[in-house]
Amino acid sequence: MKFTKQSHSCVRLEKDGRTLVIDPGGFSEPDAALGADAVLVTHEHPDHFDEGRLRTALEANPQAEIWTLRSVADQLTAAFPGRVHTVGHGDTFTAAGFDVQVHGELHAVIHPDIPRITNVGYLIDGGKVFHPGDALTVPDQAVETLMLPVMAPWNKISEVIDYVREVRPRRAYDIHDALLTDLARPIYDRQIGGLADAEHLRLAPGASAEL
Repeated sequence: MKFTKQSHSCVRLEKDGRTLVIDPGGFSEPDAALGADAVLVTHEHPDHFDEGRLRTALEANPQAEIWTLRSVADQLTAAFPGRVHTVGHGDTFTAAGFDVQVHGELHAVIHPDIPRITNVGYLIDGGKVFHPGDALTVPDQAVETLMLPVMAPWNKISEVIDYVREVRPRRAYDIHDALLTDLARPIYDRQIGGLADAEHLRLAPGASAEL
């Protein structure tokens, strides 16, 4: 499986000539979803879900499909009947040849005064990859590669470290990093890498790795 990091929380997975894209939002590249055979969206916040990007991708590839939670699906279903699938915690499906399990229900707490929205994470190919969206969800099975939300208004570095310790992946790649300045990156690399009990890795947008 080839993993390509896009900006912020968007990742691109390729296997057997097919492509799966997760969270091509407004902080990712304008063409992040183009060429995808399937798109997964974790929740409705604009840094994870950009309606225009998804419409462009679906129009460019009439076979492309989307799996997401209801709040996002309701905005796209009418325009693309039969191609937008609503999922929730516990669901399983196959998208572009990838086996997917859905884990989680709610976005992490930003502030007690802000109502929580729904959020789901996607476990790919039996634990090969887990993308939690905007939550520190721990799947009920082993994870090989964790997409790690490293910096957000709803987390702090101690929580990020403890999350990696709880999930216990073989490796963790930074995502949700658009707000993390280059000045701060060495601090995060040193602390997460030294304390999280997993290989901590970071790719620049557009860079790839084999998983």
